[in-house]
Amino acid sequence: MAKILVVDDSSTVRDEVSGFLSKNGLDVVTAVDGKDGLTKLQANPGIKLVVSDVNMPNMDGLTMVEKIRSELGNSSVNVIMLTTESSPNMKERGKAAGIKGWIVKPFKGEAVLETFKKLAS
Repeated sequence: MAKILVVDDSSTVRDEVSGFLSKNGLDVVTAVDGKDGLTKLQANPGIKLVVSDVNMPNMDGLTMVEKIRSELGNSSVNVIMLTTESSPNMKERGKAAGIKGWIVKPFKGEAVLETFKKLAS
C-alpha cells in the first residue's frame, strides 16, 4: 500500500488530514515539522506523497522540500503544499523545488482524494 507523509505543526490539521486519508484506505505517516518530516521520509522509503504545511517551527515546509531534493537526492516523491500561504513568491519557490500542487487551507478531502490517491501510487 502506498504511503503518504502528512507534515504540519498543528495537531488538529495533522489529525484531520491523516484521519481522512486513512479512512479512505491510504497508509499515512505524520510529522510535526519539516525536520521531523525529513526523518520520517528517510525511515519510510515507501512514501510516495508528502502533504506539507509551509509555516512551521524548526524547519518550514519549503526548506524541507528543498532538502528532500538536494540532501536526500529524492526527486521521485510527490509533494503537495497544504497551507494558508498564497504568496506568489512562496509558490514560485515551491515550483522551483518541484512541488506538484499548492492547496490553500482549509483541507477539503473529497475534492483532492482522487488526486492524492494517484500521486501516492
